[in-house]
Amino acid sequence: MADALARTQPDIIALQEVRASDAITFEHLGELWDVVNFPCEIKGRAGVAVAVRKDSPVKISSDTARFGAHTDGEPVPVDTGRWLEVDVIDGNRTVTVVSAYLHSGQVGTEKMDQKYAHLELVTERMEALIGSGRDVIVCGDLNIVHTERDIKNWKGNHNKTAGVLDEEIAYVDAWLAQGWRDVTRDLSGDEQGPYTWWSWRGKAFDNNAGWRIDYQLATPGLAATASEVVVDRAVDYASRFSDHAPLRIAYA
Repeated sequence: MADALARTQPDIIALQEVRASDAITFEHLGELWDVVNFPCEIKGRAGVAVAVRKDSPVKISSDTARFGAHTDGEPVPVDTGRWLEVDVIDGNRTVTVVSAYLHSGQVGTEKMDQKYAHLELVTERMEALIGSGRDVIVCGDLNIVHTERDIKNWKGNHNKTAGVLDEEIAYVDAWLAQGWRDVTRDLSGDEQGPYTWWSWRGKAFDNNAGWRIDYQLATPGLAATASEVVVDRAVDYASRFSDHAPLRIAYA
C-alpha cells in the first residue's frame, strides 16, 4: 500500500476496514499524512479514516469532523467505525469527504438486520448532506452492487447473496434518486465493471470474477468536475495487498 501511495500521490485517501486504534493508524500511515481516524468500538472490526497528504494544497479543516450517521443519538457499537465525515479545504472551496464502510450482511442472520438498520441511518444522512448545498463525496465500500454490470456472476448471486439482493439495491436507487451521482459509472459508461473487489478464494481474481462495491457518490456540481477514474487492480494475485483495489478519481 505504501508503494501504491508513493506512486499515485493522491491528495486525499479514504480508508475502510482500518481495524486499528488512532496510534496504530497514525504510525502506519506515517508523518506525510494528516489523519482523522474513527475506530470501531468493537476491537478488530470495521474502522474508517480520511487522510490528507501534508504537502498537498488540500487541508483538513481544523474544527469540522463529524461522525455522520449517528448525529441524532448514541451509536450502536456494531455501527461505529463505519461513517466518518471530514471537511477539507481546497483553495476557496470546502468539500466534505465521507469514508464509509457499510455492513456486508449475511442472508438469514442478525447481520442482515444490522445492515438494513444501518442503511436506513445512512439514507437519512445522505438526504441531509445533499440537501445542505455543500460539495460532498461519499467514498468507500458500500457492500452493494447496483446492476448486472457491477458483478461478473449476476445470475449466481442475484437475490441469493448479501450485496446482490433487490432490497439492498433499492437503497442505491434511493441515493441516486436523491441526486447523488455514481461518479465511476458516469465516467466509465455502460461497460462491465470496473470491478473493485475479488474474493481471496479460488480463481476469482485470475478469472476477473469481481464485484463493483466500492463507490464515490458525489453531489452533482462536484461530480461534474470529475475527469478520470482508475481502479488500481494488482498485476497478479501475489501482488495484492487487499481483496479490494484502490478506486482513484480526479476532480478539478
